[in-house]
Amino acid sequence: MPKGYIVASIRSNDMETIGRFAAAAGPVIAEYGGRVLARDPQPEVREGADTGIAVLVEFDDVATARRFYESAGYTAAKAIREAVAETDLRIVTGL
Repeated sequence: MPKGYIVASIRSNDMETIGRFAAAAGPVIAEYGGRVLARDPQPEVREGADTGIAVLVEFDDVATARRFYESAGYTAAKAIREAVAETDLRIVTGL
């Protein structure tokens, strides 16, 4: 079964609150067996307009990535982020 990934670009000027979001989201990611593969505050953008912190999280499959995203724990963490950031987020299927 292919892996599931969350790919996000988070734009915020409030890094303290984004740190609180990351601290709240981390245990929920682990609860769903997720692994943060990359977190880069200054990714090298070669094409497109995505800016901000680039984040890549791997899950065992897409269904688990969806369950994580829709979970009560992540919904609470996401509320912290949404108060101070604009985010582009996708759930993608690995090869």
